[in-house]
Amino acid sequence: MKTYLDCWIEVAASLFSQAVAGAPEWMETLPRPLSGAPLGFTARIRGDVAGEFSVMLDGGVLDVPLLGEDADQQEAWAELLREVAEAAAGEMLVATGQACAVESFVPCGEASPVTRVFALKGEGGKEWIVLVRDRVRARAEQGSQQPSKGTPANSEYGPERTASSVSPKISPGLELLLDVELEASLRFGSRELTLGDILDLGPGDVVQLDRQVADPVDLIVADKIVARGEVVLVNGNFGLRVTEVAAPKKRLESIRCLF
Repeated sequence: MKTYLDCWIEVAASLFSQAVAGAPEWMETLPRPLSGAPLGFTARIRGDVAGEFSVMLDGGVLDVPLLGEDADQQEAWAELLREVAEAAAGEMLVATGQACAVESFVPCGEASPVTRVFALKGEGGKEWIVLVRDRVRARAEQGSQQPSKGTPANSEYGPERTASSVSPKISPGLELLLDVELEASLRFGSRELTLGDILDLGPGDVVQLDRQVADPVDLIVADKIVARGEVVLVNGNFGLRVTEVAAPKKRLESIRCLF
């Protein structure tokens, strides 16, 4: 079964290449020491899988523009790493039915012992090492181990559930959300207008959108695109025939605030 680490790796490979200037290549590599003052954070995960997940990066990544050159790069990297941790939790729910969430996200000074090592390879031979320490386990696995010293058996991270108490397909946390109603809308296109243009609008005016008639329309939930498709008529009402579906982590982002 997919682990939290598996989900984190998939999300990190996608988000790092999108957010970091120059779209560096993400790959696994052999262990090696970090250069400069490292930047590290630990996410504490709670839910059907629980534990600590730590990430340490080369201090040199602070020299890479992230979210604009004027932004505080340390805060920007912290926000990116938190986003990766939270998106991995959403991906975990979709992929396995196991609900989890980031309970806290704090700086850390080390990530030892190291579970996996990755590299961000940029232009001009630049490379930054990413160390990962994974201590996130399913509750069924935790139940087969003794609680760590100072951790009560009935704590958030203790072995309070047995494997039989967790559904293999849909977790109890997810079942509570299945009947939640969310407002969905269709977006045929968009266009930026100045305030003056909006105030000058009148009956009969035409606003041209950025989309052709034959282009697919977007299905929007909480300002996120979750699917695209073709407009159809269903019993005299507009409908959507879905032709594309967003990646699971994107769909979960639209309802992540509910977890």
